[in-house]
Amino acid sequence: MRQLDVAELTSAVSRLCIEANTTVRPDVLRALRAAAQAEESEIGRDVVDQILANAEIAAAESIPMCQDTGYVTVFLELGRDVHLVGGVLREAIDEGIRRGYTEGSMRASMVTDVCFERSNTGDNTPGLLHTEIVSGERVRVTVMPKGAGSDNAGALAMLKVSEGLRVAEEFAVCSVEAGAPDACPPVVVGIGIGSSFDGVALLAKKALLRPIGRPNGDARLAEAERRILSKINASGIGPGGTGGRVTALGVSIETAPCHMASFPIAVNISCHVLRSATAEL
Repeated sequence: MRQLDVAELTSAVSRLCIEANTTVRPDVLRALRAAAQAEESEIGRDVVDQILANAEIAAAESIPMCQDTGYVTVFLELGRDVHLVGGVLREAIDEGIRRGYTEGSMRASMVTDVCFERSNTGDNTPGLLHTEIVSGERVRVTVMPKGAGSDNAGALAMLKVSEGLRVAEEFAVCSVEAGAPDACPPVVVGIGIGSSFDGVALLAKKALLRPIGRPNGDARLAEAERRILSKINASGIGPGGTGGRVTALGVSIETAPCHMASFPIAVNISCHVLRSATAEL
């Protein structure tokens, strides 16, 4: 049995919060460079060029890519042969977020008493924590900050089983066309299909963690991803909503089993600063 002090998790989360907010993922950077080449609109190309320049400055000076440094979701894969010691997991994760956002001079966006006073917690806690127990002694931590502009553009529907994938694709495209102009395009689209009312939203968020350009392993779903991306990019919204052919950098679909009478779908949109960072402990 491996022992792991939760202080190591705190340190990792703190570091990853800063990394995710200041350094563009390699797959996102490649997609943005490809977008700069593919975009036919002069204004659109200029928008993408500015995004790339901003990313370069953020990485060089270790400053956030965006003023909205988001709320933090932490995905933790915890080996069943790992014994956590030295404190409480939930508190250790929030302490990591607190330190990362304080040391990185990043904006605190979380509010409490959500229906009334909406007072800022001052340190961007609490975060969202999703823990999965896996085999062995492996511990893998992924930090995903996400701003409200793109998160507010998400959508969820409980479709009829008879409507199936065709209507799901239409729902995804319409949702992105409605939300993308306010989500700092070019966007990245995560789609969840299946599970349950609550589970499908998590599927959609996890879909954003798949590297851009890596298709679903099921060829039928990979083709659906291509169809949806093509339709989104035919919308003419373009970079920054200024018009053009690159409205989305990528589309990823994740699925899960569901009740035979259900067909849930969720669309989680990310802006061009699709932020996440991962560490193995």
